[in-house]
Amino acid sequence: MKRLYVGNLVYGANEEDIRNAFAPYGEVSSVHVVMDRETGRSRGFAFVEMADGAQADQAIEALNGCDFGGRDLVVNEARPRPERTGGGGGFGGGRGAAGGGAGRRREPRW
Repeated sequence: MKRLYVGNLVYGANEEDIRNAFAPYGEVSSVHVVMDRETGRSRGFAFVEMADGAQADQAIEALNGCDFGGRDLVVNEARPRPERTGGGGGFGGGRGAAGGGAGRRREPRW
């Protein structure tokens, strides 16, 4: 199994469009179009998993730089996602530090 990055997609491209582009090169196990959480529209890239590594390499060779809906695709082997460190978010980083107004007494809101 090989995971491919597909970039420079037109924003209207959907999973079926991408699957159809890769299917001539071999079995497509999955397609994941990355969507923007706030707008709900495509972020312009996707990940395609192909069952066979040699077929995935053929797809890269054939489709990288190929016109797809008026844009030249960027297709390459996806890099592994970097491990996230345990850093906290928000005030104080979640490490026992008081954040945002610590020490001030808050009056109850009735």
